[in-house]
Parts: sequence; structure tokens; C-alpha cells
Amino acid sequence: QVQLVESGGDSVQAGGSLRLSCAVSGYIYSTYSMGWFRQAPGKEREGVACIDSNGRTLISDSVKGRFTISRDNAKNTLYLQMNNLKPEDTAMYYCAADSARWRSCTVVAGDYPFWGQGTQVTVSS
Repeated sequence: QVQLVESGGDSVQAGGSLRLSCAVSGYIYSTYSMGWFRQAPGKEREGVACIDSNGRTLISDSVKGRFTISRDNAKNTLYLQMNNLKPEDTAMYYCAADSARWRSCTVVAGDYPFWGQGTQVTVSS
């Protein structure tokens, strides 16, 4: 059974930084694409970034230049480094895992069948 557990969410002031982590278990993590998504109250879930099994990444325009996605296959862990945080980054952040090996990643929520419970990020001005 695939399990994803996010951590690292916190309350920070605008301009601050956070690093989110997502620990993955239950399958051969290194061969699957992974993604980070976020959802603010009253808004749809938004794709933030993704990374495929070869380390190629896609970053949403809304966070490009501020957020970086990475993975450590030895630790079965996905990361999201968030710098220069803005109040509009406030949301619940989720990691997601693909179910098809070697597939290119996307930032489309419907392409990911496995999800974590989320970690809250709050940015105050």
C-alpha cells in the first residue's frame, strides 16, 4: 500500500522560507513521477511542481523562481523548497505519486492516484 506523509508546514512571515518533505513508502519510489499541489480555502487544488524519475521538473508559473522541487531516491523522500514566501502561498500543501513507471510528470491533479494528508503553510504579511 502506497503511503505519503508530508511534513514541514508552518506559519511564517512574508519573505521567509520553508522546506516541505514527503516521505513515501509502499512502492519503488524512484521509478515514479511525484508532484506537489496546494489548495487554499474556497479554491481549487493547484499544481505547484512535479519531478519525474529522471529528475526533470516542471514548476508552476506562480512559484517559478521561488520554489524548487527535488527528490532523494535513497531516502524515498520528496522535497519542496519554498523561498520568498508570499501571503498568497498560504494553503494546504499535498504531495502526490503517480502509478505508472517512467512517465513524464505533470501538474494535473487527476494524473496522480496517491495522495498524502497535507501540511499547512501560512504566510502572514
